[in-house]
Order: sequence, then C-alpha cells, then structure tokens
Amino acid sequence: MARIAGVDIPPNKRVEVSLQYIHGIGPTLSRRILDQTSVDLDAKVKDLTEEEVNRIRELIDREYRVEGELRREVTLNIKRLIEVGCYRGMRHRRGLPVRGQRTRTNARSKRGPRRAVAGRGQRRGATKK
Repeated sequence: MARIAGVDIPPNKRVEVSLQYIHGIGPTLSRRILDQTSVDLDAKVKDLTEEEVNRIRELIDREYRVEGELRREVTLNIKRLIEVGCYRGMRHRRGLPVRGQRTRTNARSKRGPRRAVAGRGQRRGATKK
C-alpha cells in the first residue's frame, strides 16, 4: 500500500482515482500530477514501481498544499473572516449558508433539525374549509 502525503491510498484502484483520497487533490489535479510525473493514468497503484511512487510523492510535497497544511490554511481563513466581522464571517459564526443560498426553505443540513414553533399548525377543534 502506497503512502503519499500521510495518506494510505488504496492499492486496487487506478492511480488517477486513488490520488483523490488525498485532501486537496481532485480529478483535474490528479491528472496533472500524473502527466508531470509521466505515470500512466490507468495503472493500478499496486502495479507502480517504487520510483514512480517516489516521483509522485516528491512532486506533491514540493508543489502542492494538501492535507494538514491545506486544512490549517482554510481554518485560518475562516477565523480571519469571523474576526474581521464581514458578512461571510457572520454567516460562518451563525452556522448559516455563506455563499448566498436561500434559507427560507432548504438549508436543513446547515440549520439542523426542525424545531416546533408555538402558534403553527392546525388548532384543536378547528374544522377544515
């Protein structure tokens, strides 16, 4: 099992797919890394030579921000927005959608489970029209 950037990547998948298990590497970046290191996209991880794995590992360490470093940077960016008190920071602080999505309906995953509100719903003894 190959270990790149502190992550064990699955050996039975194609290299292109298994690189995406690293936080910060998506499909496009995965293809770009494999092109730069001249590794076949369709090769399985278990079929890679140690030299190919080392080339991929060195390129990722040298040129890309991934895993812990990337997570730390994102967290610091969010903290900065909150400290500055900008609109996006306030949305982060309140746990609401940040990028302009509607909240009148939907946004349940961000706002949590529904809470009952007094005065809503059908009254006891009231008849439907």
